[in-house]
Amino acid sequence: MKDIQKQPDYRSIPINKVGIKNLRYPIRVFDRKSGFQNTVASISMYVDLPGRCKGTHMSRFVEMLHLFHMEVSLKKLSVVLEQMKEHLNAAFAHIEVTFPYFIEKKAPVSNSPGLMDYTCKIIGSSCPNGKIDIVSEVVVPVSSVCPCSKEISEAGAHNQRGEVKLSTRFKKFIWIEDMIELVERSASCEVYSVLKRVDEKYVTEKGFNNPKFVEDIVRDIAKKLKKDDNVTWFSVSAENFESIHNHSAYAYIASEYK
Repeated sequence: MKDIQKQPDYRSIPINKVGIKNLRYPIRVFDRKSGFQNTVASISMYVDLPGRCKGTHMSRFVEMLHLFHMEVSLKKLSVVLEQMKEHLNAAFAHIEVTFPYFIEKKAPVSNSPGLMDYTCKIIGSSCPNGKIDIVSEVVVPVSSVCPCSKEISEAGAHNQRGEVKLSTRFKKFIWIEDMIELVERSASCEVYSVLKRVDEKYVTEKGFNNPKFVEDIVRDIAKKLKKDDNVTWFSVSAENFESIHNHSAYAYIASEYK
């Protein structure tokens, strides 16, 4: 059968990324407590396309997912990226794997168990020289209390939930749990899925006694990461979904490469 994708394209305009986006696929990821955790990922895969080529073979992206054998690891990602370049005659290859990650978390006073879900993402790229670049990302819900509101109010202070997004490049493997715990320790208070009355009292008072601007949150995280020799680069953002304003508060820090 005639292969249309292999036909020449006379516009001679190269494409930076072409491929598949948001394919749902079952995967296993490393779990610090249990060894592995089963989840479902949304996977996007791209390669570059020279200006002389009409198209790429989309079905080959899906076929190469079987190289994962459902396990997402740095080694497996590197293999898939190189196979993408080889089978699609590409100079660059990119993959993004986004998935929910679940951690059992006990309430701070009653110890009532509940499951917290965190959105995680692994981004991998391979350059023409074969260099592999991996970025690990977590999105962590947090609680914050406004220092200004606490200072100027006769009673109480406004507080809200927010999200912190932390991305890292590293020399050696970093546990997802370690990234999440770093973020949670830097907020006014953690977020829990199950809280009894004694727990609500605890988290309310803890947050009130530990007020944080978004600026404080990202700076506290950045300060700790700058001291970590294993982390070669990071970016961190905090967004508070303000409870008394018609906007979010936002802060972002990106480091230089070590």
